[in-house]
Amino acid sequence: MSRRTAVPDPDRRARYEAVFREVYEPLQRYVRRRVAAAAADDVVAEALTVLWRRLDDVPHDAVLAWSYGIARRCVANQRRSAGRHTHLIERVKADAAVSPGEPGDDPLLDVALSALPEADRELLHLWAWEGLQPREISVVLGISANAVSIRLHRAKQQLADQLRGKEPLRAGHEEVGHMKEAP
Repeated sequence: MSRRTAVPDPDRRARYEAVFREVYEPLQRYVRRRVAAAAADDVVAEALTVLWRRLDDVPHDAVLAWSYGIARRCVANQRRSAGRHTHLIERVKADAAVSPGEPGDDPLLDVALSALPEADRELLHLWAWEGLQPREISVVLGISANAVSIRLHRAKQQLADQLRGKEPLRAGHEEVGHMKEAP
């Protein structure tokens, strides 16, 4: 199956080039007064892309004003994006302040973790150091979120037992009196 490439309409291209020449410099000034210099070129490029896509909607008697309207919305989009970015950085910093240290920071924790099976260590690393939720860990490990929750609970309990110096339970089951073998 061959893909046909659209042949650009020479009239449309000529119209865009004329619009571009008319609005490029004013849009640059408009945007630079409203956003950080590092983002200005991207915002102008986005506005020009919208102009190309919506060229048929551009009124012949108000090209610059219409272009300012497009640029205004692109500036708003950039500000929202920058706000989300800033919020994300703040969240990551806050999470880092309360997250566990890196592996190797605590020798007792390293010893306790090394006593656990590799699968449990990986599960705990994904949860504690990578900050993943059970549903996300399930994607990484290829198991159900429910299985992750159960295994995570058991792994945390085994780690706690190791840290307290207790022998970990086998397969998550407690030995009770009636299950012990008779002498």
